[in-house]
Amino acid sequence: MTIGWHFDNSYSRLPKTFKENINPVAVNAPEILILNKDLANKLDLDFSNINDDDLSKIFSGNILPEGSNSIAQAYAGHQFGHFTMLGDGRAVLIGEHLTKNNERFDIQFKGSGRTPFSRSGDGRAVLGPMLREYIISEAMHFLKIPTTRSLAVVKTGEDVVREQISQGAILTRVALGHLRVGTFQYIAAKQNISDLEILINYTIEKYYPNIKSSKNKALDLLNVLIEKQTQLVIDWMRVGFIHGVMNTDNMSISGETIDYGPCAFMDVYDPKTVFSSIDQLGRYAYENQPKITKWNLTRFAECLIPLISANEDEAIKLATEALDKFEQNYETKWLNMMRDKLGLYGEDKEDKNLIMELLNWMYEKKADYTNTFIFLMNKTIKNSEIYDNADFNLWKTKWMKRLVMFGNTHNKSMDLMSSSNPMVIPRNHKIEEALTLANNGDLTLFNKLIEILKNPYQVNENDLELMSPAPHSHVKYQTFCGT
Repeated sequence: MTIGWHFDNSYSRLPKTFKENINPVAVNAPEILILNKDLANKLDLDFSNINDDDLSKIFSGNILPEGSNSIAQAYAGHQFGHFTMLGDGRAVLIGEHLTKNNERFDIQFKGSGRTPFSRSGDGRAVLGPMLREYIISEAMHFLKIPTTRSLAVVKTGEDVVREQISQGAILTRVALGHLRVGTFQYIAAKQNISDLEILINYTIEKYYPNIKSSKNKALDLLNVLIEKQTQLVIDWMRVGFIHGVMNTDNMSISGETIDYGPCAFMDVYDPKTVFSSIDQLGRYAYENQPKITKWNLTRFAECLIPLISANEDEAIKLATEALDKFEQNYETKWLNMMRDKLGLYGEDKEDKNLIMELLNWMYEKKADYTNTFIFLMNKTIKNSEIYDNADFNLWKTKWMKRLVMFGNTHNKSMDLMSSSNPMVIPRNHKIEEALTLANNGDLTLFNKLIEILKNPYQVNENDLELMSPAPHSHVKYQTFCGT
């Protein structure tokens, strides 16, 4: 099969403590459901002459590509604040593929069977959550938010027993890498400084070669990740994305959004929004995401202390100074992001008050977060009568005065807003509707949503229904850690 795989498996060459060699467990009757041809083209992979039967074997792991070297990665993690030794319990990294431009991408099969890290799990995944990760990760990519992506979904032809019996599936995930804060925690917990140094050098070589000649690699790596993760959480806040399970093993060192478990998008604006059924205390609520980002980065810093300085007190001081900049940096970036959403050029001392007035009004009136900004761009939305409101109109008058400050024009403001505010997001009720149909063999709505979400900033008004939040009659939306 001439597909174009070109593997160079650098992680496999690391010491054994970092991973376990393990192949995917073959499945009985694999059936390809989705192949992401756009992503395949980006990867310089050509599946055009491969029939569905062979595609099914490839993306189930029944046939492994030449040059691949399957491993399960070791890592640890703070899960809801509690430290646990983990590892890939139902995923294998089959290798690192190089494109013609020498770009490197991890190719991982998720749901591929038991590994040495599976503990009591079966290593398998359920169809619905794999399709869910596919559509939401692709939506995030087109929203211009750093993310892992999805290349294929295959049904395994085998049942998976959870709360009920479900269809099994395997997702092919593509990422810049699968290193996590939890990877560093795992190595740090082993208390082998040599391995920690290997990991830091590997990380810098793979992701951040610009700091390779740094005099303090560990400290500079901390600073780089603080910056990356600050920008990532800003992007999440911009579109109302709630990750739902921000454990340290789900914070990627490459700065990508990873592990779409109980994630969802906020409809009605409420800073305390939580969708995950297991997040009873709201640890990972929308408003807490920046705080948790810093908390996770602090756990990362703890791992690096031995290599920031031989003097522990000095190392802690340097790491603390780096982390202490997080709040101000986040606040500055958040303010600029919200200015973009409102089409505001320049900086005025009243900007934060103007922004908070709008957010408070949205909260009090239970206004839709995404659609409020669409309404301000003079676009048609359903249920716009909520904006026929004295308080809102008073705020809007202030906003329009601010728009023309600094010699700005209305058209420039609208262009800025159009690039910052999606017209369409993965609406939770529509995703669930598509998944219900897909579980019964009908991918029509799923494929339609995928196409619409490819152009989230320029949606056709004929797709207005897909832009709308769920009717108030819908029960409160809840997500589960199915992926």
